[in-house]
Amino acid sequence: MATEITVPALGESVTEGTIGEWLKQPGDAVEADEPIASLETDKVAVDVPSPVAGVMSEHKAEVGDTVEVGAVIAVIDEGAEASAKPAAKDSSPAPSPAPAAAKEAAPDAAITMSPAVRRAVLEHGVDPSTIKGTGKDGRLTKEDVLAAAKAKESGAPAPSPSPSPSPAPATTGDARNEERVKMTRMRQTIAKRLKGAQDNAALLTTFNDVDMSAVIEARTKYKDLFAKKHDIRLGFMGFFAKAACLALKDVPSVNAYIEGDEIVYHDYVDISVAVSAPNGLVVPVIRDADKKGFAQIEKDIADFGARAKEGTLTMQDMQGGTFTISNGGVFGSLMSTPIINPPQSAVLGLHRIEDRPVALNGEVVIRPMMYIALSYDHRLIDGREAVTALKIIKEAIEDPTRMLIDL
Repeated sequence: MATEITVPALGESVTEGTIGEWLKQPGDAVEADEPIASLETDKVAVDVPSPVAGVMSEHKAEVGDTVEVGAVIAVIDEGAEASAKPAAKDSSPAPSPAPAAAKEAAPDAAITMSPAVRRAVLEHGVDPSTIKGTGKDGRLTKEDVLAAAKAKESGAPAPSPSPSPSPAPATTGDARNEERVKMTRMRQTIAKRLKGAQDNAALLTTFNDVDMSAVIEARTKYKDLFAKKHDIRLGFMGFFAKAACLALKDVPSVNAYIEGDEIVYHDYVDISVAVSAPNGLVVPVIRDADKKGFAQIEKDIADFGARAKEGTLTMQDMQGGTFTISNGGVFGSLMSTPIINPPQSAVLGLHRIEDRPVALNGEVVIRPMMYIALSYDHRLIDGREAVTALKIIKEAIEDPTRMLIDL
């Protein structure tokens, strides 16, 4: 019996996705709940599982196609047996192309790599221009890259993209190359959202600096006991998340957003944490951060970071959020003006810690200092409120006891 595979629900307000990669080819055996395709959405890559066991009969969409929720993308024959080789559209050798067409074949294949294919190319160290793409319009698939890597390991020559035309004139050492790569759906969405934030919000940033001595001392003193008891490392983000919760409760507008001609206030704190993923920056949400302890916040952050690298974050992980923390310090940033994550109205930017001379009790001393920044939507948040919120965060970090007694 043939079963049609449709695009599953992708999350609130997400109605379509792009076929990023086929994980199963026609003729391949498929287990129930086994992923058969990867869909790129505005926020994450989502695996499409098969509801039945059987054999992949056909693809109804190609890599790069945009498909709506509910659309049929594949057909699986239940109870069928896998063939020795995937079904091919045409097993006869392709005719030799004209030299002009051959000159275009390799560049076209090299510039249409999906994120999954690009990762495979980097992992296996193969030259994509030497691989013949079997996807739509000559696009490379992950299977093409894996086959080339296997051939490379065995010493066999990699499949040629096409019969070679007459040798091209030798290039000089001064040759300069360009590569055009189509933006992923996620990158396009990031670009639109951030540009939209600039166009629609009255963005402003206020700065302060923080003496990290007390937090560093607390981490040094308790990190071993903390790790032993909670099985998680005590990091800096837990301190800043709890400090932000104090500030957001004292200055509610920083935890609010504008919707039409209304202001939406929240009696809870859901903190979006900016995390690097293979396809770009994602912002999973620590829900009810104001009600969680340091250990649970650190566990949530560690889990998000691991799943971002694996590409297993879900749409639900990133929905909502009332405030964002972005840590550019892990990349060495000294100071920045972070941009808000719409519809939120504020974002806290953290930066690197470095020893700097500061005046303390009439003397110049060396202290581990960090610049912190709060970007905010001036339509909703006044300067006084923004400065007050950032000052509360600074004071809580410099005296962590405040976080324990709710000051």
